[in-house]
Amino acid sequence: MTATGTGTSQRVVTTRSARANAHIGRHAQTIAIAVVLVALLIFFAFSADRFATTGNLLNLLRQIAPTLIVATAMTFVISTAGIDLSVGSTVALSGSLLAIVLQHGWNPTVALIAILALGALIGFVNGWFSSYQNIPPFIVTLAMLSIMRGTALRATEGYSTPISGDLWIVQIGQGRIAGVPVPAILAVVVALVGWLVLTRTPFGRYVIGLGSNGESLRRTGVNTRKVGLTVYMLTGVAAAVAGVLIATRLSSGSSNAGSGFELEVITAVVLGGTSLFGGRASMLGTILGALTLGVIANGLVLLHVSPFYVQIVQGAILLLAIFANSKVWAKFGAIRK
Repeated sequence: MTATGTGTSQRVVTTRSARANAHIGRHAQTIAIAVVLVALLIFFAFSADRFATTGNLLNLLRQIAPTLIVATAMTFVISTAGIDLSVGSTVALSGSLLAIVLQHGWNPTVALIAILALGALIGFVNGWFSSYQNIPPFIVTLAMLSIMRGTALRATEGYSTPISGDLWIVQIGQGRIAGVPVPAILAVVVALVGWLVLTRTPFGRYVIGLGSNGESLRRTGVNTRKVGLTVYMLTGVAAAVAGVLIATRLSSGSSNAGSGFELEVITAVVLGGTSLFGGRASMLGTILGALTLGVIANGLVLLHVSPFYVQIVQGAILLLAIFANSKVWAKFGAIRK
């Protein structure tokens, strides 16, 4: 009886250990980026005098809000093995057109709705060509990147367009609720909704399924083209929201806004553990990735490092993240299995 009980106990312990190891294996990259983020927070807190102040941390949250909002939507796109390179140009066009129509006397509410509809339309075009015409998303969104940026330049003629501070819409970018910047609150809400949709709804399972084995998903009766179209519309609307946030925060719309924004967003998503090859996603990882990039950029500025080096660091991080994503973590996960 004693031997049997001991053997059963050992099997239970072994099973629990195996489950724990499997859980760690699945979330290894998320855990790793969390550790890196904590290390960066500690480093900059001790090396940059103003980094750990309340004012700077709130400002940091406001600055990364546009990145986090678009990265949340981009997680869905990349999970399907797609990509959207047009988000930076959509940010520029959205902010520029918002400033222009407001200057022409449009009602701010109507202007906001129109800009969000424009973002949805841009996403629809990306999704239609990618999902229904089977043109590689890289090519489609690269073309839209050029088209949208050129349209923004033509609309503004290269000049920034001011937005009156008397309009309520500027509070979207500059306002605070209980001392917390409105953009930060909006970003948290979007990220939470994105996590719930990705992990708790059939649509989230369809997104992951489309990236891992789209043909099998299609044979179960799911309209995979519609799923693909929807995720691109999500990034289009998210980029339009980011454009509104940036324009209202700066009280001006500029065709130069969002330059390199797509690199920052994709880096945040991949750094967080979402596979560029589709089929694996981590919304929590995306949030941590966006925070990590924001902390690095903010900390380097406070240390008086040239802002030109920020892009170099971001590019290096993206390269290392892709390497880890496709080599290190994939091998680690295979071992755990």
